[in-house]
Amino acid sequence: MEGKLLPERKRMQDHYTMKELPESEMPYEKYLKGGAVGLSDADLLAIILRSGSKEKSALQLAQDILCRKQKNLLNLHQMSIAELVKIPGIGQVKAIQLKCIAELSIRMAAASYQKNLKAEGPGVVASYYMEQLRHETKEKLLLAMFDVKNCFLGDEVLSVGTVNASLVSPREIYLRALKSEAVNVILLHNHPSGDPTPSQEDLRTTRQVARCGEFLGITLMDHIIIGDQQYTSFREKGILN
Repeated sequence: MEGKLLPERKRMQDHYTMKELPESEMPYEKYLKGGAVGLSDADLLAIILRSGSKEKSALQLAQDILCRKQKNLLNLHQMSIAELVKIPGIGQVKAIQLKCIAELSIRMAAASYQKNLKAEGPGVVASYYMEQLRHETKEKLLLAMFDVKNCFLGDEVLSVGTVNASLVSPREIYLRALKSEAVNVILLHNHPSGDPTPSQEDLRTTRQVARCGEFLGITLMDHIIIGDQQYTSFREKGILN
């Protein structure tokens, strides 16, 4: 039964400190025996936390974090520093460490796509930006830029807080595109509600930007709205021809 807790031992676990846990249940020992794949989410968090408090082991503290809000690792994205430090045993340093781990997960997901990223379809581009944007609590508008072969040149944040035609300047968008020598661009923004359905303001902004691009010879290939594990592509919907 190594690696598995009997019901009686499961009930007893809450009373163990990290040092008192049976060797087969200690995250570090479990890692050395079976690698990271065999570790639970709580085990991984306990290793990152390194230490607990007087009342709780690192493993128990990790379990406490995971049982909040989403009841999974998404808590690292969705809980603020202020919310994390309210958990007994989590100080500011540990809270910052956890938020940095969450940010690393976003950047690692993006890095796996970036090297070969091309504007080959809305799904490819949406996948690249999904983890970066789906956890944002405010609307963030990005400009993704591509060359004549649709190879990725980079991106820039255009605004945070609102996507509004009166605040998003086509002039600023295309100045950035020209500076990067982009010939094709894609707008992306998130809906914190998780619903990627475009608003009337989204439609108005997109059409205005597309018209301005025509005069400069820079194509607005798409406007993609990111929701929670879903997206809306203006090109797929026929809003952009």
